Order: sequence, then structure tokens, then C-alpha cells
Amino acid sequence: MIHTDPPLRFRFGLTPLDKVRPWGGEQPVLHWFGLTAGWYCIDLDGHEVLRYSERSVRELRDSSDGSRPHPYVDYFVVRLWEDVLALVSDAMEPVPQDLLGVAADHSPDWTWLDAPEAEAALTWHGAGYLYTDYLRVAPDVRCWRTVVGEDDTVTVAWEHEADPEGVIEFAGPQTGRVTMPTGEFLAAVTELDRALLAAMDERISELEQSGPLPGVHVDVEQLRREQRDRAAWLQRARDREPGTDWDTVRIGARMLRTPEAAAQD
Repeated sequence: MIHTDPPLRFRFGLTPLDKVRPWGGEQPVLHWFGLTAGWYCIDLDGHEVLRYSERSVRELRDSSDGSRPHPYVDYFVVRLWEDVLALVSDAMEPVPQDLLGVAADHSPDWTWLDAPEAEAALTWHGAGYLYTDYLRVAPDVRCWRTVVGEDDTVTVAWEHEADPEGVIEFAGPQTGRVTMPTGEFLAAVTELDRALLAAMDERISELEQSGPLPGVHVDVEQLRREQRDRAAWLQRARDREPGTDWDTVRIGARMLRTPEAAAQD
């Protein structure tokens, strides 16, 4: 059997407009960010990385109003979009062969050191993570790019940590790693970009026709301005060249190793 599903896909759904909660107290407002309220999931090699287990879904449903309609992360979809674009901006510089082991290590055995070289290594390594700290519990997802001859690939790896409170668990494997042509990675990002912008264009048009709910402030002209601005974010991310000083990163990575790790080399 030939599988044609892409190795990476970002999926999302927006909360119905009449159920989106405005921000603010006495003067509630709806802005572009808040209007992206919804759910999202990352499909990697057939695994739904941000899908909660059935037990967690039941507990989350019981702790809310009981109407949770899906097993995925609830948050503002623009947050995923922004952080995926940050990976395109900061983590698409090909990693030298001698640093691939460090790039692939979710939690390097490093000690803390106050030095510019160490800071450079930490900054580079941190840029490979998809930011998810706004979630109560989330898997660590990181990526790195490799170019060897004509082979240009991106590897995306994930690793789950246990919820200290034992409430949140995910349905997918504890760890995993998927390598794909860089073009396929960028195609998945482009699909997310186009889908979210199209959904938001439709949402803004709906507000232009119907107007906001009574008592909720919506600046539709500002929504349109922000829509136009965000339409250029992906290209700006792709055009950015981090210009990593690999020699400095190498020195910093060596400096950060604990004595125990260095002894194993």
C-alpha cells in the first residue's frame, strides 16, 4: 500500500464567531488575535502530536461546561502560526555536520556558564524549539535542517513530558522523529499560512456585514490593516538569514558541557 499523506500537516478550526469571547471587562473588545480562538493539531508521520488521550478529554470536558467538541488543544490559532513562522525565520539555516548531534538533543547535558559563546550556543539551540510554554502541558517539538550534497531535509522531533498533576496526557507516542524534504516542510507551513489567512478574511467579512455583538468594540478597519500586514509575515520569515556564527556556537557548546558529558567523549 502506498501512503500519500504528507509527513507534516497543521490542522485547525476556529470557534464559531458568535461563541468567541471578547477580551476586556467593562469595555469588551474583539481584535485579530482574539478572533483566532479555536483548536489546532500537528500531524507528524500519521501521529496527532497535540491530540489528548480519551481519559484527558473526559477530564477536561468534566472540568469545563461539558461541551468540548474535540480532543485537541484549545487556544488562539494565531499563536501556533506565529511560532511556526519563527521556526522558518530562525531554524532553517542548515546545521553543520559536527553539530547535528547537539541539534537533535532535546535536553543537552549542559551546565550554566556566563559567556558570549555559551549564550550563542543556547540561543541557537533554543531557536529550534516550537514555542508552547503558554500551554499547561505540551510536548517539546524541535526541528533542524540538514544539507548533504543534494539532500536538503528538515527533521521534526517531539518528546512528551509527564504532567506533574497527572491530568494531561497525549494519545500519540511518547517520542518520535520525522525527516522530510525541506520543500515539504515549507509546503506545510505555507498551507497553514494560507488557510488561517483565508479563514480570517472570511471572519472579517462576516463582521463587516453583520457588525459585532452589542456592547463589543470591533475596529474592522484595523482588522483589515492587520490582515494585510500578516499576509506578508511568511515571506519575511523566509527571507530572513540568521547568519549564525557556527565557530562561536561550537565553542559555546563545548563550554556548556558538564564534566560528566565531556568525560564520555
